Amino acid sequence: MAKENKTVVTEVSIADFIDSFVDKEQKKTESFELIQLMVKCSGFQAKMWGPSIIGFGIHHYKYASGHEGDMPLIAFSPRKAAFSLYIYTDSEESKKLLSELGKYKMGKACIYVNKLADIDLNVLEKLCKAGINHLQNHPESAC
Repeated sequence: MAKENKTVVTEVSIADFIDSFVDKEQKKTESFELIQLMVKCSGFQAKMWGPSIIGFGIHHYKYASGHEGDMPLIAFSPRKAAFSLYIYTDSEESKKLLSELGKYKMGKACIYVNKLADIDLNVLEKLCKAGINHLQNHPESAC
């Protein structure tokens, strides 16, 4: 039996989510700044994906194994410790841009940023666009 994706688009209000989930005013303000930046980069309005991810656009992926599903082209979550940015792909362009981003930590395919002042927002915008471009040209990619 095919495994269902847990993270799917919901009808939850993004403003309500931010107001209830984010406890610091600076992080609330920066969440709305990230939304504006990602709308500009992607051309898509923000949607809630699952209980805590704000995503933009939809990427349908299909692995060689046959597993397929949908995910946002780019996304973020205003977690308590740091913003989780779901924008990175393993392309040469993204690797180069990452070296110019500023202060961050890296997970497997997730960039963690404490506050927006720690990074170069122009580089972040370029990373978002590079990630979108890579996913649109590589349907087998999900991260």
